[in-house]
Amino acid sequence: MQNTESTLFDKFFRDSNGNIVIAQPPNLPIIIWGVVSLLKLIVTSGQINVGLDVVAFGIIFTWAWLELFQGVNYFRRTLGLIVLVGVTASRIYALAY
Repeated sequence: MQNTESTLFDKFFRDSNGNIVIAQPPNLPIIIWGVVSLLKLIVTSGQINVGLDVVAFGIIFTWAWLELFQGVNYFRRTLGLIVLVGVTASRIYALAY
């Protein structure tokens, strides 16, 4: 008889196939966010920088939202929540000051 009881560790770090998943290969939103963020370092002012900033925010927000609701385990969903709260709070802070 096998132990079918899942531990907290299993629920938090394992995917539906039983694999421990902490990091994954970058998906398209993360790759685009990285490229746009690098471009923001090159173009540091003007309308292009503002446009890049909006695109970068939208993409990282989308990635975090997808992780929060479609992450493979609770760790990835928690990561999505942390990033979602962090980027939203930083945007609110930047607009306020």
